[in-house]
Amino acid sequence: MKKIYIVLISMVLFSCGNEKKILLPEIENAKITEVLDVSPAYLFYDETKADSVELNRKNLISTTNWLVNVDKRLKLSQAIPKIQIMQDKKRNAELHKNENAKNYYTCNDTSIKNLGFLEFTEVYYKIQKLKTKPIPKLELRVEDYLKNPSITSKMPVLKIYIQEDGNTYLNGELLDIENALSKITTIREAINAKGFILILWFDKNLSFQDYIHVKSQLTAADSNYITIDQNEFIY
Repeated sequence: MKKIYIVLISMVLFSCGNEKKILLPEIENAKITEVLDVSPAYLFYDETKADSVELNRKNLISTTNWLVNVDKRLKLSQAIPKIQIMQDKKRNAELHKNENAKNYYTCNDTSIKNLGFLEFTEVYYKIQKLKTKPIPKLELRVEDYLKNPSITSKMPVLKIYIQEDGNTYLNGELLDIENALSKITTIREAINAKGFILILWFDKNLSFQDYIHVKSQLTAADSNYITIDQNEFIY
């Protein structure tokens, strides 16, 4: 019988005498701290494999909530293709389908010294093979909105490019994620906009830990004025 042991910063599995360990990504003040009716999947960091990742999803049941446990050391280029496989399995299920079943990333919530969860059910990952990385340009000019108040009735769209080091390009300016959120608030107040739609672009070499940090910060932001586009781009 398989036994799963959960500790503060890692998950250790003992199966058929083999020990495998996952270092869970860390977050603070997770909005979700309990999920019921679950089945797990695991993405291990494995240096012995060509792509350094091993996926174990044999215990997934399509009608349950899925807890996806990803080692924080993995890069997005390693983890996301495996996650897409799992997403497609549930979305394409014809029999025994549960429309209410959701998908969550399992994290270590350091603020409570226990597990926290980050939902990603409606996220659609898009892998973009670009010859060169996109160069962020100034996409939203505050003065243009002030000159034409009629367009403030529409929700502006901003793209955020998250680099390999975790810093972001927002509207042509290099910021960390916390300052980027502050900048969005400043722009919104300046143009009297109802809110923003954010389109997220992530560097494929970003660690899963940094990815989860950005996502958790955006989730904690005021949802009354920030709408995250369901499509997330990996470049």
